[in-house]
Amino acid sequence: MNLPIYLDYNSTTPVDPRVLAAMLPYFTQKFGNAASRSHAFGWEGEEAVEIAREQVARFIGAEPKEIVFTSGATEGDNLALKGVFESYAAKGNHIITVVTEHKAVLDSCHHIQRLGGEVTFLPVDAEGLIDLAGLEAAIRPSTVLVAVMYANNEIGVIQPIRAISAIARRHGILFFTDATQAVGKVPVDVNADGIDLLTMSAHKIYGPKGIGALYVRRRNPRVRLAAQMDGGGHERGMRSGTLNVPAIVGLGKASELCQMEMAAEAPKVAALRDRLETGLLAIEGARVNGSREHRLPQVTNISFPGVDGEALLAGLGKDVALSSGSACTSASMEPSYVLKALGVADDLAHSSLRLGLGRFTTAEEVDYAIGRIRETVEKLRERALQ
Repeated sequence: MNLPIYLDYNSTTPVDPRVLAAMLPYFTQKFGNAASRSHAFGWEGEEAVEIAREQVARFIGAEPKEIVFTSGATEGDNLALKGVFESYAAKGNHIITVVTEHKAVLDSCHHIQRLGGEVTFLPVDAEGLIDLAGLEAAIRPSTVLVAVMYANNEIGVIQPIRAISAIARRHGILFFTDATQAVGKVPVDVNADGIDLLTMSAHKIYGPKGIGALYVRRRNPRVRLAAQMDGGGHERGMRSGTLNVPAIVGLGKASELCQMEMAAEAPKVAALRDRLETGLLAIEGARVNGSREHRLPQVTNISFPGVDGEALLAGLGKDVALSSGSACTSASMEPSYVLKALGVADDLAHSSLRLGLGRFTTAEEVDYAIGRIRETVEKLRERALQ
């Protein structure tokens, strides 16, 4: 066993060696610009992009023409929200989302508010789930989009996606989901789930950083999007910019591997997560945040009363890599806004750790982490009493 142990898979994942092997030729021998249509180097790049587009589409039950490559889920969230707001301005200017969304969604919604749009931020219960009756009650004649993340990045709670999409469809409203944490962990199918727009990111599924995809439904209904980046008309005019062929190949391969291996991988990772959780809940006062029934298989969020989360992370030092919340907001000393939305008190929210397991986590690593966390919590509590 090598130290440090990595238990922050919700933040990012290592690139799978099979993904790297698929990418490498496109940095050197096959380096053509996929938009260069007049020679073999460009044709080779274009072919690689279209194969990856098919792999990503197959992974989520979509058609290849419904996949738009982006720089990641943050860009995809921005394009989905702002693109719909602009395109459907004649129909309405109201969007419904949730207080526990990723900052890429929340900040995009705040931007839309500054442009004169109206946004309803739905609350969640103590489990982290929205109230479906509350969602339906929030719908107005001017509502154009419902945006609810598939699974939360801090607590792993999975929202009732099919019930949400059914409500949106019944009212003739588009449904968008940030599925960055869900794809590759649980089955996601845009048609079975009733999704009109979906974002995902390669680096959460053992692919490279800096590449993602936005799914945009083409029929029943056909979704219109105003581009947020102009110049060249790449990706059918929805996202201009020279395509990052090696990274796109990596996203395609990562998607293919997840599709093939998820059914076997998810229960294995869930068993390790349960082993980790059982060991940590033996620490006095420890409690899990969010639903334990409706959640992803690889993550747990646990509070340790009487211990400061930053001190706990510092105490674990170089042995165990963890986070105290979202990687995007971990530089903030404020308690997690997700945990606060669940009604968790500030002191408990400050004492929480997010533990994310993955493809390469072992039972030996889990057991070592339990011991180190228990030892550190006990030391900090003793120090607090002195």
